[in-house]
Amino acid sequence: MSEQANEAVESVKLENLSAELQQVIKYEQVPAELFTMLASVHEAAEDVVREAWDALPASAQNILDNFEQFHALVSLSQSYAGIDFLQECQDLKFDDMTQEQADDYKATLLDKLLFNCVKDLAKQLKQARLKPAMKREFREIFQK
Repeated sequence: MSEQANEAVESVKLENLSAELQQVIKYEQVPAELFTMLASVHEAAEDVVREAWDALPASAQNILDNFEQFHALVSLSQSYAGIDFLQECQDLKFDDMTQEQADDYKATLLDKLLFNCVKDLAKQLKQARLKPAMKREFREIFQK
């Protein structure tokens, strides 16, 4: 890895992230090597995540304390899903496509996957309204 790339990886420290993202990282014991990627996903997805949050009924929003908690949970979900997807894509063969077509196809699949992470968490919050155990699980992550 180049010296410049090392500096980029080291530049994101836990204490520089939002309090909610820090709590999710600590709760889930996310390795420090993923902080930079997680921070990038967190920043890049904010608008889409905000739209999903705003579309939730107030009763689902009330499972968490605020948007930032939802955003942190979505960011973690998207990060892990993205890693899994990229690892699986390495083994795929696209013999009937040009490199550009294959790249476009992968990008489309990744976009859908990341959007589904947002939808899935929104769905879980809606379910948690009726399931006290799920509600407790969500709140436990952010206990101080």
